[in-house]
Amino acid sequence: MKSDPKNKRYSISDLALEFDISPRSIRFYEEKGLLSPKRTSGNQRVYGRRDRARLKLILRGKRFGYSLEEIAEMIGMTDAEKGEVEQIRASLVYGEKKLKEIRDSIEGLRLLERDILSVKEKLLKRLNELEEEDR
Repeated sequence: MKSDPKNKRYSISDLALEFDISPRSIRFYEEKGLLSPKRTSGNQRVYGRRDRARLKLILRGKRFGYSLEEIAEMIGMTDAEKGEVEQIRASLVYGEKKLKEIRDSIEGLRLLERDILSVKEKLLKRLNELEEEDR
């Protein structure tokens, strides 16, 4: 009998290994309501394809700097009535906000770089003056 890929199941160890995170992190996301594994008769967690996909989205969201609350809203965890269109719109709003933050940070770093280069130039000029006086 062939296994049905739609019913693929993962243990917490499988997911931890695949995504290079600790089982504790996965349990944390479960505690926050972002994952909902089934339980075996021995009370072992069994994750399905949907949980795996959500975990992938959670980790991507964290990498992009989103909060867990923002991630939950983007993947439709905060409002069961929210459809895909609303999820996409929420994701776009959060994406625009994050892009603005990134652009502001880049601009701040450019200003800092200019300031440091200006100070460096002044210090090098002063150093040259002092070395000329010593000759």
